[in-house]
Amino acid sequence: MSTYISDDVRCEITAARLASLKKLSRLRVRAGQEVYTILRMWRGGFSVEADTVPPLRGLVDLYDGERHLCQCLIIGSEPEAGERRYEFKRNTAATETAPLDHYREPGAPAGLLPRF
Repeated sequence: MSTYISDDVRCEITAARLASLKKLSRLRVRAGQEVYTILRMWRGGFSVEADTVPPLRGLVDLYDGERHLCQCLIIGSEPEAGERRYEFKRNTAATETAPLDHYREPGAPAGLLPRF
């Protein structure tokens, strides 16, 4: 039995694998005004489709649907098996509110009422 797979079959298998990853993913990367689908994500980075997504660099935003997850500084690598991998150089989680510049007591009032 031969373990040789022709290039045509290998390309079709890779295309089917990428299509299934793309269909299942809700994760998106936004670079400038462009938005691209993330195929896979792990603790130190993510991957996108190499053929349709131009090489990304610098500061990007990651989204899960419409929810902003984080802002990242990324480093790219060479495409492999139809995917281009990116590693996080810096990964800052997005928050709903601005950070406080002072410590707030747990039982402190939310604000002061004026005297009338």
